[in-house]
Parts: sequence; structure tokens; C-alpha cells
Amino acid sequence: MSEVILKSASELQIMRESGRLLASVFAYLDGQIAPGITTMDINNLTERYIIDQLQARPASKGQYGYQYVLNSSVNHVVCHGVPSETQTLKPGDIVNIDITLEKGGYIADSSKMYLIGDVTPLAQRLVDKTYDAMWEGIRVVKPGATLGDIGHAILRHATKNGYTVVREYCGHGIGREMHEAPSVLHYGQQGKGLVLQEGMTFTIEPMINQGKAKVKQKNDGWTVVTSDKKLSAQWEHTIAVTADGYEVLTLREEERV
Repeated sequence: MSEVILKSASELQIMRESGRLLASVFAYLDGQIAPGITTMDINNLTERYIIDQLQARPASKGQYGYQYVLNSSVNHVVCHGVPSETQTLKPGDIVNIDITLEKGGYIADSSKMYLIGDVTPLAQRLVDKTYDAMWEGIRVVKPGATLGDIGHAILRHATKNGYTVVREYCGHGIGREMHEAPSVLHYGQQGKGLVLQEGMTFTIEPMINQGKAKVKQKNDGWTVVTSDKKLSAQWEHTIAVTADGYEVLTLREEERV
């Protein structure tokens, strides 16, 4: 992977707009995702909304040969779930919807967990603690902190709550390209790794499992599942390192408290 690209104030402003638009996609989906919808329905609704309503580009479509605009990872799917016309969401399911959007040449990347109907208390707890773990990582971001500080905060929170952290997949730098330097691991040691600087932009996107951390990829070449078929959850935001801390570029309206 190439060197880290620091973003200027004008570049950050464009990324801020991409992030704002992506947050609005999730606000739209909040009113659409319900029992009975298929994951392909969600894909198609998202594609039309990004192109027609936002005049933006769904950045995942065509990336690495991927045909769709999002990943839909249901229950024991860890990440990279492929939308399907035959996969209908039903009460009790949990699903991660992971979307990228490009506007003005810069990309934003975010994902959100959706709870379909009434879910079990154990599923609710996993989703909530995974969200908290993401924020534990985000809150340590500032100039002079390290990538190891982020990973340590996430791992500590997950482990404390009885969960495991997937190690094969990680966050990443982002900007003109979907995947830039650095790799942002969701485990690590305090004080170790790359030192953060103002102008860095990257994702934090922990994948946390109810059971063992071990995962495997299905034969479609995309879908990653837990090896023990227990639930997995993920949340993701695009982050900028500011002069005195961080800014969440993909922050959604319900998070603005």
C-alpha cells in the first residue's frame, strides 16, 4: 500500500459533503428496511437514490469487479455479503448494510446495523456493544495517537463484553481511492503503529463476533461468515484527524447528540 495521503482543508470539505450525502442514504433506508424486503431490493433502492436524488456515484459498483452498490451481511455473515433477490429479511434478523459513495472525486464509506422486527436480547446486545466498540476506537483519534491505540481500545471493549474481534479484515485510508494507506486494525497495542497526523482520513469498522473469531469465505468469492455460525455485527464510519481530535465525516443525524 502507498504512503498515507494527508488531505488539505479544501479536500476535507469535499469529503465532508460526500459523508453528508452518504449519511442521508441511511436516513432514506431507515424508512425502507423492514420484514419482507429482499437484500436486492435494498441494493436497487440505494442505487436509484444515490444516482437520481443525490447525483452521486455508488463507488462500490464495479470496484474489484463487484456488481452491486452495497454489501448486505445478514446474521452470521461477517462482511461482504452479496445482495440477492431470494434473501428476504425476516423478524429476528440483524443485517449490516455497507455503502460507499463518491461525490466530487472523493469517497465516503459507512455501514449501519439494522434490526429486523423483534430480535433476541443476545442479538441486540451484540449490535449495541459493537457500536460502542467502534466509538471506543474513534474517541482515541487525535494527532500524536497511534493506530495501535485505536485497535487496543476496540479489542479491550469487545473482550470485556465476551466477544471476539475479526482480524482478517480492517479499516483503511480513504479519499480519491476507496482503499488508501493506512490499514486500520481493530486490535493492537497502545503506543504502537503509525502516529496519527492532522489531515489523515480513514475508516474504523470493527467486525465483532458472538462466538469464535475464526471466519471463512464462501465459494462466491465475496461472502465472509463466522466459522461457528454464530452472529457477527459491524459498524463503520469515515474519520478525519483534525488539529485537536477527530471529525466523523459520515455521522448520521440520530448520532448528533
